[in-house]
Amino acid sequence: MVRMVKPAHPHPDDGASGLLAIAERMIDAALKAGADAADAAVVRSRSTGASVRLGRVEDTESSESEDVALRVFVGRRVATVSADVHADLGPLVERAVAMAKVSPEDPFAGLADRSELATEIVDLDLFDPTELSGRELVEAAMAMEEAARAVPGITNSSGAGAGFSVAGLVLATSEGFSGSRLRSGFSRSVGVIAGEGTAMQRDYDFDSRLHFADLDDSAAIGRRAGERTVRRVNPRKVPTGRYPIVFDPRVSRGLVGHVVSGINGAAIARGTSFLKDRMGERILPAGVDITDDPLLPRRSGSRAFDGEGVRGEAMMLVEDGVLKTWILDGGTARELGLSTNGRGSRSSGGVSPSSTNVLVSPGPLSPEALIADTHRGIYVTEVIGQGVNLVTGDYSRGISGYMIENGALTFPISEVTIAGSLRDMLLGLTLADDLDPRFSIVAPTMRVDAMTVAGE
Repeated sequence: MVRMVKPAHPHPDDGASGLLAIAERMIDAALKAGADAADAAVVRSRSTGASVRLGRVEDTESSESEDVALRVFVGRRVATVSADVHADLGPLVERAVAMAKVSPEDPFAGLADRSELATEIVDLDLFDPTELSGRELVEAAMAMEEAARAVPGITNSSGAGAGFSVAGLVLATSEGFSGSRLRSGFSRSVGVIAGEGTAMQRDYDFDSRLHFADLDDSAAIGRRAGERTVRRVNPRKVPTGRYPIVFDPRVSRGLVGHVVSGINGAAIARGTSFLKDRMGERILPAGVDITDDPLLPRRSGSRAFDGEGVRGEAMMLVEDGVLKTWILDGGTARELGLSTNGRGSRSSGGVSPSSTNVLVSPGPLSPEALIADTHRGIYVTEVIGQGVNLVTGDYSRGISGYMIENGALTFPISEVTIAGSLRDMLLGLTLADDLDPRFSIVAPTMRVDAMTVAGE
């Protein structure tokens, strides 16, 4: 196949100048209508995708949107309205100001201070102008599924898909900030089935990148999906007991995600986090760091400024195992008596705190060595269910994976539940060194010293 590239949007501005002008006019109109302060954000998205199953096209789709969200402040009263950017925005501005005047006061509402705003929009190489036709996406999906189904033992397909997207944010505030950011995305995924009847097993593989040239080959993704699935056939249960648990990176990213959720400033302000009283205390083993860095080039969580126009810097969430900070936007920071650290995430409903690129420091062992160091345990490749209570830290999930015997992976297992406390699990971690930078949470293979396992 010859890939055709159409640089239809050769410059990352991609029309942002005109949208900034619209946002600035809305702010001016809001101030004239009686607002004390305002900001306006245009959230843009454009995507194309294709899906196939059993060698036939199931769906192709495209979508495009440009929505504007206006926040207005009258004293400590705030209102947010949103609409399509091409709608009549004059009445929208007037309605926003009228709503704010009758809203209850929010003592923590307000824009980011001028001293906190980004003064330079750094280029983080997040945009690739490559355009893929529907035919090219179908061919990529077909190639993935064909490679997966060619693996001996594969009996059926859940389907394959490929897509690309462009997403952007245009932001202006009455404090003087104006800026835009644009990112591209390319993805491929495939799921297949092995075995028959009660022995049937499913698995998948995928890749997702900001730049097309970084995307894994379709056939390679398909082969990995097929091989992963075949290895899961004829699973067994294991005897109930306590075992060391080794988490595959797919699962360990979720475990680190629970930490990130637990130190989100919104959860701290609400008192709904199992880590709410742990600032300055050890929550991970000595030597383990977790960093959040929004300024890494060509990384999925990067952003040159946050949803309030604040430039975030790299910061230590956990240093040498000790919890160092909360993840904060402006409003949440004010509620906690702190200052924003540039982690505001924009949506049509306003701003809330969120992480960017979360990086866990690597351990000293390879994943193979970590497994070899585990005499008898369980290697978890998938967790099932929603059994994580982020208020109490209680953890209970169904899992599938493999038994570890004499330091090696042996037979597949399923219909097994693991349970424990997040606090104990985190303090009992041993980390491997296999970091994959594709994801916004970069975490290696991890072992928990011991968890309760309910099997047979």
